[in-house]
Amino acid sequence: MTGNHKDSTITRRRALAVTGGTVAAGGLAVAGYQSAFADTAADTEASASASATSTSTSGSCMTLMTNVTEGPYYLDGALVRKDITEGKNGVPLTLRLTVVDATDGCTPVSGAAVEIWHCDAWGYYSGYTTANPGGSAPAESEDGSTANDSTYLRGYQIANANGVVKFETIFPGWYTPRTCHIHLKVHTGGQKEDGTYEGGKVNYTGQLFFPDAAAEEIFTLEPYSKHSGSYTTLDNDMVYDGGGTSSGLLTLKAVHKADPSKGYKGSITLGVDPDAENTGAGGGGGGGTPPSGDAPTGTPPSDAPSASASS
Repeated sequence: MTGNHKDSTITRRRALAVTGGTVAAGGLAVAGYQSAFADTAADTEASASASATSTSTSGSCMTLMTNVTEGPYYLDGALVRKDITEGKNGVPLTLRLTVVDATDGCTPVSGAAVEIWHCDAWGYYSGYTTANPGGSAPAESEDGSTANDSTYLRGYQIANANGVVKFETIFPGWYTPRTCHIHLKVHTGGQKEDGTYEGGKVNYTGQLFFPDAAAEEIFTLEPYSKHSGSYTTLDNDMVYDGGGTSSGLLTLKAVHKADPSKGYKGSITLGVDPDAENTGAGGGGGGGTPPSGDAPTGTPPSDAPSASASS
C-alpha cells in the first residue's frame, strides 16, 4: 500500500472476514466512545463463561501461541487500567482477550496479568515520542491530545475467573518497516502494587495483528491519513509468520457495518503455558527491531519508567 493507502493490489490472502463498508469523509467522532462499546455486566460475564466452557470441554486444545520479540519500544511500569487511550485520537478499538492454559485442556488462567502497548495513529510510542515512524508524519505533539507522553496506549488488566481481560484503546497506526500491530505480555505470579503490576514472571511475549483489509480502510481516515509512506502488509511483515490465530491475528467486528470510523471490537484466545518463562528477547517471527537505518532514534522522557533492553 502506498503513501495514500489506496493501492488496490493490497494482499488479503491472510485477512479474516471483516465487516465494513464505505468510509465517510471527515474526522472521527470520538464522542460516544463509551456508549459505542458499552456492555452490560451480565452480557460480558455470560459471553466469557460460554467461551471458557466451549474451549475447556472441546476434544482438543489449541496450540501454544508463538512467542516473538518484545520489540524496541517496551517500558516497565505500565498502569493497571482498562482504558489506555488518555485522549489519543483514533478509531475506537475494544479488545477482549481470553487467556487459557494450552497445556491443561485450555482451562482459563484466572489472575493472569495481560500487558499491552502500541503506537498512536501516526506511529509514535509513549516514551519514544521523538522516534521517527518513517514516511511523513506530523510531530507527535501536534495531535492535540492531553496524553501523558510516558504512559499513553500502555496498560495491564488482570484476568477474571474465565481468563478474560478487556481493554479500550484505539486502532494502532504503523511505523516503518512494520505492519499494524499491538504488543503484549502475559504475566503470572505477581500482584497489583502502586497502580502497576509487580513480581511474577512473563509466560508469553507476543504481538496482535490486524487483517490488511481493515487497516487499508482505517488508514484513509483522519488522523491516520496524515501519516504517508510505505505501509507493510501482513505478507511482508518481519514478525507475523502467517499462522493466523496462533500467531496473533485478531478477529475483528465493526461496531457499525457502514462506517468503520465508529470503531471495531477485536478478540482472540491466547493459549499459553503458565509454567513457562519468556524473556521477550525473541523466538520466532524473525525479530522485530527495525533494520539498520530505521532503528528508533527517540529516548524516553526523564520521568518515564526505564526501558527494557530491545532485542
